[in-house]
Amino acid sequence: MKDKREQIMVTALHLFAEKGFEGTSIRDIAEKASVNVAMVNYYFGSKEKLFENIVEYKSTTTRGILDEILHNEKLSQIGKIEAVIDSYIERLFTHRIFHRLIHQELILNQRESLQDSIVNSLYPNAVIIKNIVESGIKNGEFKKVDPELTIASLVGTINQILLSKKFCNKLMHKAGDYVPYEDNKFKKRVSTHLKQLMHAHLSNK
Repeated sequence: MKDKREQIMVTALHLFAEKGFEGTSIRDIAEKASVNVAMVNYYFGSKEKLFENIVEYKSTTTRGILDEILHNEKLSQIGKIEAVIDSYIERLFTHRIFHRLIHQELILNQRESLQDSIVNSLYPNAVIIKNIVESGIKNGEFKKVDPELTIASLVGTINQILLSKKFCNKLMHKAGDYVPYEDNKFKKRVSTHLKQLMHAHLSNK
């Protein structure tokens, strides 16, 4: 059974994803979570702080997965990159609406403190991927590439697909009612493409 704090966060996550940050009020969250407004304020203080806590929670979960990949001695460095690709596709496709909301906050830059918090939550995950790339360069498995822009290329491709279903469907010649993020064949297609891209970009063989 969820405790009240977790219950509020889960409820807020769904409401933020459904109605956006501006369209969701503390009262909406309290009513949906079956708690009073005072309890939401007690745990989080404000809607911004609640949003920040959700982003940090989700980023920390991803960080745990990435950290396991980083320290998996059975995988080569390119094997770790492939595992990162599959993990990112699965998590971001599954939580795509909230992911879009995060990027909307980053693009609009309406709430600087919230934007800073989002960036600070996401950045450590990028550092783990950077460590994998740099380890591959150091042991000779990878070419001397730009680690930061390699991360931007990898994550940026997924982001481009996620940020507009309409554009994605147009690009892939699909009907408007097609949902690419729920199609396992499409997920496999994205995974295969990114792995081919990273192999070509990184492999020193």
